[in-house]
Amino acid sequence: MKSSDRIIKTDVLVIGAGLAGCSAAYAAAQQGLSVILITSENEFTESSSFYAQGGIIYKASDDSEASFVEDFQRTGVGIVNEDAVRQVYRCGTEFIDEILGKKLCVPFNRSEDNSLNLIREGSHSKARIAFVKDHTGQSIQEVFYQKIKDVDNINIITEATSVDLITLAHHSLNPLHIYEPSTCVGAYVLFQKENRVYPVLAKQTILATGGLGSLYLHTSNPSHVRGDGYAMAYRAGARIMNMEYVQFHPTTLFSTNEERFLISEALRGEGAVLRNKSGEDFMKRYHEMGSLAPRDVVSRSINAEMNETGRQYVYLDITQRNGEWIKQRFPKIYQKCLEVRVDITSEGIPVVPAAHYECGGVATDMKANTTIRCLKAVGEVACTGLHGANRLASSSLLECLVFGTIAGRDAAEQIRTRKVIMPGVADWKQETEPIDPDLIRQDRSTIRQTMWNYVGIIRTKKKLERAFGILWQLNEDIQKFYAHSELSDDLIGLRNAVTTSLLVLHAAKLNKESRGCHYRTD
Repeated sequence: MKSSDRIIKTDVLVIGAGLAGCSAAYAAAQQGLSVILITSENEFTESSSFYAQGGIIYKASDDSEASFVEDFQRTGVGIVNEDAVRQVYRCGTEFIDEILGKKLCVPFNRSEDNSLNLIREGSHSKARIAFVKDHTGQSIQEVFYQKIKDVDNINIITEATSVDLITLAHHSLNPLHIYEPSTCVGAYVLFQKENRVYPVLAKQTILATGGLGSLYLHTSNPSHVRGDGYAMAYRAGARIMNMEYVQFHPTTLFSTNEERFLISEALRGEGAVLRNKSGEDFMKRYHEMGSLAPRDVVSRSINAEMNETGRQYVYLDITQRNGEWIKQRFPKIYQKCLEVRVDITSEGIPVVPAAHYECGGVATDMKANTTIRCLKAVGEVACTGLHGANRLASSSLLECLVFGTIAGRDAAEQIRTRKVIMPGVADWKQETEPIDPDLIRQDRSTIRQTMWNYVGIIRTKKKLERAFGILWQLNEDIQKFYAHSELSDDLIGLRNAVTTSLLVLHAAKLNKESRGCHYRTD
């Protein structure tokens, strides 16, 4: 093997451009480090964070750390890492005020005295959610992009897909590096416009690749959210945990196609009620908190109600609120529903559950370190234990901001104080066999159908065994296909999708106890 003819070097490589990636990149750059931030998309702001409607957890005036922990632990069904909850409690409000407020000037809804308007959402005991109408994530991402694109030591690269993490043991040209502790030194990256793969070497690598929603037939996530980070970390040897806990958002807009537009939990926080075809507020039969019950409970209850009534959806009804207020508070949801001829000011919204959030992921400590040296993970791809078996509403943006910022700052500290090895690495072997797009489409369809039908909201031993037979054979076929084909973003995504599907399936098979998002009827 020979050393690559083009090697890109940086202090910090951030893979993913959602709020977690932006927070990490910005924090590292503020410490004087050179940062490369890559995204596989052609639009920098395209991420799950961009589509987060509801809001971000702040602190209620009468809040306490104990109340925070209690709400997270109850929602996470007893397996929440309380150290993670305490960290977001202690840092969250400070970072929202300092970074999102003062530095980015995010236009949060405010009262006349300029204090943040705070609302209550599902499973919260207090009104503690800060928001920007019904497009909080979009507002944050847009201003964050405007901020960091002008930071000289951040190099933003779009249409750049990470293929695999580079580790000393797997990729260094120095054979003695196999004796070093497991260490990440960057990633091989496909530059889509050049159609070439080059190594990007980094002293610290931060995974911020988001979740895995598009492994399922119906999801609230963008199509590129396909489990890339979990698969790359797994192949590199990182610890992966809690993957069985895939949260399904209870309320996405029903339509006859596969698109599932998110209908924010903030509607229920503002008084919207779930009703069946008879107009009954049916959630009162399933949980004492009614329509504000935890998401896993609401999703299963809707599923049961649809099975009982033979309908493909239930209704989310906010018509008791003033029509003009609804248009002002939820402008994007109002307009989207009008596109399918639903006027939310006068009629219920047809809604169904859809895959939304992976509560597990790449195991990290409280500084975002994984079990591989110099590799951090932040945001949905990471598992700090904050969510346990079920995520609390509006906690994802908070987690991204807090752990992303901490990761960027700690990356600088590690670079200053630890020995760094930047090895020579081999060229990427470019395969030339043309890709058959029909194979990719069919294989992705098989994954999505299998995960939805057998590894979805309700699971059984027979369903999981059926899924294993399908996905194991599909994985064998995809790996052979991948080994000889010319690389593309779609092919990389297919390989990662089947790997991550098997990670979820394996965890679901091992866990025979129903808890939170992992619900087994047997």
